[in-house]
Amino acid sequence: MPAPEPNPLRILILEADHPFPGTTRKYGGYGGVFTSLLMQATVHSSLSLRVHNVVDAPPPSLAALHAEGTDGILISGSKANAFDDEPWITALVAFLREVLAEQKIRLVGVCFGHQIIARALGCAVKRGDEGWEASVTPVPLTGRGKELFGKEILNIFQMHRDIVTSLPEDAENLGATDKCAIQGMYSETRGFITVQGHPEFTPKIVDEILRARRKAGIFSEEQFEDMISRLENAHDGVLVANAFLKFVKEGVDKGAARCCST
Repeated sequence: MPAPEPNPLRILILEADHPFPGTTRKYGGYGGVFTSLLMQATVHSSLSLRVHNVVDAPPPSLAALHAEGTDGILISGSKANAFDDEPWITALVAFLREVLAEQKIRLVGVCFGHQIIARALGCAVKRGDEGWEASVTPVPLTGRGKELFGKEILNIFQMHRDIVTSLPEDAENLGATDKCAIQGMYSETRGFITVQGHPEFTPKIVDEILRARRKAGIFSEEQFEDMISRLENAHDGVLVANAFLKFVKEGVDKGAARCCST
C-alpha cells in the first residue's frame, strides 16, 4: 500500500507590498511568488497555503488562525521601511508580538519580514551605512547558519538598504556580509527564522525591480551594471525554502509531542 499523505503544513503568507506590474501579471502578488517557491521545496509533500495582504487589511486574529490550524506565518518583503509608523506597520508589529508571546505558531521572515520581526522583539532597524545590497550575493554563514542550510556560503538574492542593528534575546545570527552584519535570525525557543535576502526572487523579478529603480534614480548606472551582472548567478532559494518548511514542521512535531506527553 502507498504511504499515507502527511497532514498538510498550514502556512499563512502575509504580503507586505504589491509587486511591480510584470510580477503581478505572472504571480498575482508576492503570495503567488512564495507559493511558487514553497511548492518547489521537497522537505514536506503537502502544503496548505493562504495569502493575506496586511497593507490592505489588518492581520487576522490569533483565534481565527488557531481555528484554521495554522502552523506557520511567513512575512514577505516590502518597499516600506520596517521602522516607520504607518498604521498597517504598527498593526503588524502588534500582531507579531501576540504571536511571539504565545509561541504556538512559527514565524518566518524575509527581508522586511526579517526586520519587522526584529522590531517586534524590541530591536532597532535603520538605514545601513553601506547602502544598497542587491542581486545575487554570497553570504558567509555562522555556525548555526551552516547547520540550517548545509552550506558554508549562501547565495541569495538581496534587495535592501535597511538593516537590523542587534539580535533579540535568545536569537542567533545566521550570516553576515560587509554591508549587513545580521543576515538572518533563528530562535528555536521563541519560534522564528528569518533571512535578510529574498529566496523567492527570480532573475526576471529582480530585473524588473532593478530597471524601475534605475529609471527612478534610486540606483546609479554603475550600481545598476554591477547588480545586473550578478542577476543570473546560481542562488539557493529552494534550499532556503526547505529550511523554512523544516522549521515549521519541527514546530508541529514539537507541539504534537507536547500534547501526547500530557
